[in-house]
Amino acid sequence: LNMMDVAERHGTKINVPLLEQELGAPVIPTIAVKGEGFAELKEALARVLEGENIQGSCACAGCEDGSCKHRISVGDPWERAGEITRKVRQITGGKQSFLDVLGDKMIKPFPGIFISIGIMILALGVIVGGGKALRAALLLPLVNQVIVPFFRGIFASVIPEGVLLNVLIGEYGIFVISFEWIIALILPYVFLFYVVFSFLEDSGYLPRAGVMFDNIMRKIGLQGGSLITIMMGFGCAVPAIIGSRTATTKKERLMISTAVCFAIPCISQTGALISLLGSHSAWLLVAMFILALLILMTVSLVTGKILKGQLEPLILEVPNLLLPSRKAYFKKLWIRMKHFLVEAELPMMLAIVIAAVLKETGLLDFLAVYLEPLISGWLGLPKEAVIALVLGIVRREMAAAPLLALDLNSLQIFVGATVALLYLPCLSVFGILAKEFNTKTAVTIALSTTATAFLVGGIINKIGLLFI
Repeated sequence: LNMMDVAERHGTKINVPLLEQELGAPVIPTIAVKGEGFAELKEALARVLEGENIQGSCACAGCEDGSCKHRISVGDPWERAGEITRKVRQITGGKQSFLDVLGDKMIKPFPGIFISIGIMILALGVIVGGGKALRAALLLPLVNQVIVPFFRGIFASVIPEGVLLNVLIGEYGIFVISFEWIIALILPYVFLFYVVFSFLEDSGYLPRAGVMFDNIMRKIGLQGGSLITIMMGFGCAVPAIIGSRTATTKKERLMISTAVCFAIPCISQTGALISLLGSHSAWLLVAMFILALLILMTVSLVTGKILKGQLEPLILEVPNLLLPSRKAYFKKLWIRMKHFLVEAELPMMLAIVIAAVLKETGLLDFLAVYLEPLISGWLGLPKEAVIALVLGIVRREMAAAPLLALDLNSLQIFVGATVALLYLPCLSVFGILAKEFNTKTAVTIALSTTATAFLVGGIINKIGLLFI
């Protein structure tokens, strides 16, 4: 029986012995964020594992065989739950705290909408502004003045000039680009995103946003609760697609997964896009956000029309608005950063190796000539941008990172970022789509995102040229 401290603060008393009798099972009061009650919980679990007889969940006080009049039938579980609640709960009249009042206001359209806008602006300021400051003041000098010169000195002293040396420390050298892209380009934005997202997640804000935006989400064919799953995609599309299992229908689940693949950049890709767009103009970032939102709405509307099925009512638990536990918060932050560095960046290293090999073998130049009509003619990008399309197959953010090294104007930067946003899902996302749905669905989504990337990117380029 968790969150006993919150119940006490709200003036709610629970008769634990009576609840045990009604349920026919041990009830252990706990405060999980403080670790209270865990010792008793472990003891109760040990007794169960040792074979101590515990009555079934349908048994209650005075009924050894669970055959009394209170036995839960298929048709009345909610009625029985309400009956038990009325018996064991006593309201003594607690005092609402500031967080309780704020939590109630966040669910209402007014002032909830304005609170959400304020939170969004603040989050964007922390992630973008803080990331740029961290990158410029600490990480770029560390990479360019310490780490890269260190490895260049070591390898240049023991390896003669040639292909191997160029692969290691050349233009796309493993020990040059890997540090520049992973540490200086993406890491600061990933870290600050997780700082902000973990706080919003643990505070109980996200379910409130889902409830408040339910009516808006329904206009594009999704429940408000889908907003939480979609926002998970900003961390990584894989857990977002897995998290879509909570959707009430297969139609909604497929709509969520498709929307995430089309319009939601993962955190690594977000960092790359912020670096690419933010270094040129903050307005390009705003324009990209609006474009992603429009694509999300369009994809949801189109898939909602194509797929058969009904939209179920929203049933969503809204937890209390709380300040996150420091211990749990920092532990979650550490686990997520560790996962990012160990799991997410290994494919990036593979992509960098591929880039170095393609550059040194001349295959990159061959591909550039072969794809020039698409890259230069339709998208308006220099032919060197072909490396972004090749590496984007391995990791989506790699479709944006190489563009930083090119001398692009505002239109080219926005076109390149658009293609990177909508491009082919990375290999891990393709794999989870095939596993959760089927290979046909994964291939259909991959081909659709790629075609949309080139179509939308080319249209933006052609329209932009009319005003230049």
